[in-house]
Amino acid sequence: MRGLLNFLYLFKRSQTTRYKPVILVTGCSSGIGLAIAELLASQKNYRLVVTARETSLETLYAKFEENEDLWIRPLDVTDPASRLILVGEIRQKWRGVDILVNNAGISYRAVIEHMTVEDELHQFHTNYFGPTALIRAVLPHMRETGRGKIINVSSVSGMLAMPTMASYSASKHALEGLSEALWYEVKPLGINVTLVQPGFVNSKSFTRVHYTRKSDPTLSEELYSDYYEHMTPFIERLMGLSRTTPEQVAKKVLKVIQLQDPPLWVPATPDANIFYYLRRFIPRNLLLPLLFALLPKARLWANRYTHRR
Repeated sequence: MRGLLNFLYLFKRSQTTRYKPVILVTGCSSGIGLAIAELLASQKNYRLVVTARETSLETLYAKFEENEDLWIRPLDVTDPASRLILVGEIRQKWRGVDILVNNAGISYRAVIEHMTVEDELHQFHTNYFGPTALIRAVLPHMRETGRGKIINVSSVSGMLAMPTMASYSASKHALEGLSEALWYEVKPLGINVTLVQPGFVNSKSFTRVHYTRKSDPTLSEELYSDYYEHMTPFIERLMGLSRTTPEQVAKKVLKVIQLQDPPLWVPATPDANIFYYLRRFIPRNLLLPLLFALLPKARLWANRYTHRR
């Protein structure tokens, strides 16, 4: 049923109103965020604010030329002051944000035992608390105008967790749960909420993962070395084999922006649909053993250290 609905949404009536919405996109320095920014900048019917951390702004200035309809601004989604200043400036100039694209995010590569409280907070402040705070900041304007869109870029990790990516998966599960509840809360106000769910995308994002002190490849302890040794190239290989590019994901986001009533869930890669149906139709007592068997040499992990009986 969900696949049919996602197929049908492509044929829904696009918005035909003449107003020029203000779009705020976070995390535009690379990957999917940069592709979204470039695609939206090529359109003539939007006012666009592309953002990145202060240290990454040079990339945006090299890609875009500012004008009255395109701003380049610093934004650290984890910093309350940074969020407040930007939303305030947009409100003063353009009354407010009409469409929020929460794309900024990070991913830690670490097993649970190698994460510290500080690492977990960094993961969640970037992927969950920051985006949530931005949603709260832009909602008043959307409520006043009676329309608006909140587009949260999630991940298949928000459907199924993977070893060495537990905290990233947890943050995306949290974002998915919030988005689903928010969908109910703002629908009566004329506001749409959509989760765009990429799976494996052919990009270099795997080179930008964060490591903790204990999961650092040069320092990691022997106990979990098998996990890192096999999962890292496994993920890189799947990304390299993917035929989905950041530009194709950006087109999904643009389609959501153009639709008058977009759905909550929009799979952005073929594997996102596959993972959905795996979880839906395979019994729970079979699903995890099946997925575990598909992981590279998983049955040999930690064999030298285990005390299982």
